[in-house]
Amino acid sequence: MSRKIDILSLSHDALNEYVSSTHPTFRANQVYRWLWKQGVRSFDEMTNVPESLRDRLKEECAFNSLELAQSQTASDGTIKLLFALRTGQHIETVLIPDLKPDGTASRLTVCVSSQVGCAMDCAFCATGQMGFRQNLTSGEIVDQVLIINKLALERYDSRVTNIVYMGMGEPLLNYDAVLDSIEKLTSPEGMELAARRITVSTVGLAGRIRQLADDETRFNLAVSLHSPFDEKRSSIMPVNRKAKTDLKSLMQAIQYYTSSTKKAITYEYCMFEGFNDSIADARELARLVKRAPSKVNLIMYNPVEGLGFQRSSEKCLNDFISCLVRERVTVTVRRSRGQDIDAACGQLAVKNTTD
Repeated sequence: MSRKIDILSLSHDALNEYVSSTHPTFRANQVYRWLWKQGVRSFDEMTNVPESLRDRLKEECAFNSLELAQSQTASDGTIKLLFALRTGQHIETVLIPDLKPDGTASRLTVCVSSQVGCAMDCAFCATGQMGFRQNLTSGEIVDQVLIINKLALERYDSRVTNIVYMGMGEPLLNYDAVLDSIEKLTSPEGMELAARRITVSTVGLAGRIRQLADDETRFNLAVSLHSPFDEKRSSIMPVNRKAKTDLKSLMQAIQYYTSSTKKAITYEYCMFEGFNDSIADARELARLVKRAPSKVNLIMYNPVEGLGFQRSSEKCLNDFISCLVRERVTVTVRRSRGQDIDAACGQLAVKNTTD
């Protein structure tokens, strides 16, 4: 017996090609809407699809959807979900609510994973300690959003508003699946999220950043920098040790991206005590980032047991901000969310399952 097609991993074009071999193309659009706008996971629920096509889909296709294995809620309302994949691997996804004084949601952000583990091996990141295990399909990426969107509607009577690809994995190493997942999220036949509400974060793969520009992507791009000095950056981010992905190559790619897309980027800069938080670091950071339209997002480090890094003090943070402001750099600060359940930036790593 032949293996069934994972219908959730098919792009819109691939679904059109599959369906049009026996039925009109508009039927593929109907199926696509059921999958990504309505979020159904049963062919029998596709009531406007002819029975002949539904029978074919049931015989030849399957839903390789996620299974919720665990849910934790932090003291600040952040929710971390552990999902099981069909392969037996697990991923973590986070819902970050920003609430008004009356308890209603002003913003509901989902931090999605794109891989199981990560191959980048950044010295400060818990996910990197897992190593790389597998890529997610586009369907598995979008399933995280659909499941959390249902949770958001139940808990806050509001839809997910923002998506950040800042969970487990390096998104640009799963390039095709990530871009297809964004198509599913933004398509009129899908969730219809605005591309400006989606941010993809990368360690700085220069070639892929250039490809994003050539592919005319519309979502926001964030680049993890963490030091403006090659030697320092290389000591914590192995990606920087290669000629094609060092700071020089990265900055050239970013200049190409911003000039091609006319979009500014965000530099993510995690503050580590005594490592990258001096005034000299701030001045060099300002000099570097002014090469292209951008802003700097300072991140207060979330400690990971056994990795030896500590977060900078509030005084050091304020001095760093003051220096950047004097240099006319746009700067924001990201505070920790979900730290007490290891759901904050850099803390995602599967701990409670057997591999």
